[in-house]
Order: sequence, then structure tokens, then C-alpha cells
Amino acid sequence: MMKASLCFPYAKYTKTMDNENITNIHEFDFNFICDFFLNTERQGPGSPEVTLKALSFIDNLTDNSHIADIGCGTGGQTMVLAQHAPGHITGIDFFPGFIDRFNRNAGKLNLQDRVKGVVGSMDNLPFREEELDLIWSEGAIYNIGFERGLNEWRKYLKTGGYIAVSEISWFTEQRPAEIHNFWMELYPEVDTIPNKVARIQKAGYIPVATFILPEICWTEHYYAPLATVREKFLAEYAGNKNAEEFVASSDHEEELYRRYKEFYGYVFYIAKKIV
Repeated sequence: MMKASLCFPYAKYTKTMDNENITNIHEFDFNFICDFFLNTERQGPGSPEVTLKALSFIDNLTDNSHIADIGCGTGGQTMVLAQHAPGHITGIDFFPGFIDRFNRNAGKLNLQDRVKGVVGSMDNLPFREEELDLIWSEGAIYNIGFERGLNEWRKYLKTGGYIAVSEISWFTEQRPAEIHNFWMELYPEVDTIPNKVARIQKAGYIPVATFILPEICWTEHYYAPLATVREKFLAEYAGNKNAEEFVASSDHEEELYRRYKEFYGYVFYIAKKIV
């Protein structure tokens, strides 16, 4: 479906872009979103260090392992995985522009023999049942829904295979109305960490590890690079009200994060399929 590590100004435009609804998305909107994020190394909160920390909880990968990065985007996290884990990796993303960049990035790193990006949807994955040793998805499972993704993707995992996803989560039981309403409007499935872990167990996995992404994943690895992207984007679409609104929504999200970051953030969830 969509990109791996995106924050929610993007989700407002893409959360319903499955096969049934794609005809409702104007071609301009499609290119609009892709243009904004295309030249960013990482399209949402995260970092190489966090990717490697999550990878450290996963064992039994070999040169013959099959890994899927669902919602891979341009592949920032995928290339980190490929440089530190054996096996063959398939990146899946809805946007052809992202996949083109993904495959060029793999080629630049001489990873093209075992890393390949393909255009596809996360609700119709091109894998056989029990084909995969690891499913990876940084900041993208919300596009299909956390619970739905856990349940529908499980069939593609071998027994003993892992799933590792980062997902927006509440850190507290209570939070200010402004930030609560903001997230609930965009993604009603946002929940506390214990409730997310309970859903993992209900879906038939053993929770292996859970950790909160540090603040630097938002401020330095996501928002700081976006400052330049916004400037170039507004220059390219000068006078376009939709572009201005899109950038304003990104600015607003950043402002809310800086004000309410103690109440929410991304959390990495790593789990194992046992039967």
C-alpha cells in the first residue's frame, strides 16, 4: 500500500487508498504526496539506530530468509536492514516514484541482487502463505489498520517468523483534549502500549519486545529534514492553495508534537508467530 514511515499529514490523503478507493484519489493528489516526500531519506519518525535495535530482537535469519518491508517508501530503513541482516528483501509500496527511488538506492549500495522494490498494496501482498521469515513495517501499518494488518499479514509468515512494526501509540491513559481529538480524528485505532500488546497476543503472536522511539527520531530524523523539503515544495507549487494547505498541516503536526510529545509517539512492536 503506502510508505513505511510516514506521519499523519500524509495519512489524511492516503489512509483509504486501497484497491477499492484508488479511483477516488485525483491524479494530482497522487503526484502531490509523492513529490513532497520523494527526496527525503526517511518519510517519518525513525532512525538507523532504532531500526537496528528492533532487528536485534530477531534471530534465525539466514542467507535464504525472505523478508518483506511493507510500506517501504524510498527505502531508508530497508537499506539499513539489508546492510545488517542476511536474506532477500522485498519492499512493497503503493507509489511508483518511491519504488523507483528505492531500487536506485539499492543499486547505489550494490544491494540489488537481494533487495528489490515492487509497486503493490498492503491489502493484497504478492507472497505465498508461510513464505516470509520476517515482516517489517515502520510507521505504515496504520494505512491498513494495526489489528487488521496483524491478522491479515500473519498467514504470510512461517511458524517462528517475526513481525516488527512501529505504530503511533499513547504513552498515558489520559491526555489533553487537543491532542487526543487530533489523533482520534485521523486514526481512531491509536491506543496505549498495553492495549496494542494485547492485540498482538490476540492475533496469535508472542510479544518479543516493545520500545518507544526516542524524541530524536522525530526532531532530527524527520522534522529537521522536512524544513528544506517544505521550502522547495512551496516554491515548486507557488500559489497553489492545496500545496499551502498540505504544508500547513505538516507544520501544525510538528507544533503539536513539540507541545504534547510526553503523551504520544511511535512505538516499535516485535512479535513472533508460534503456530
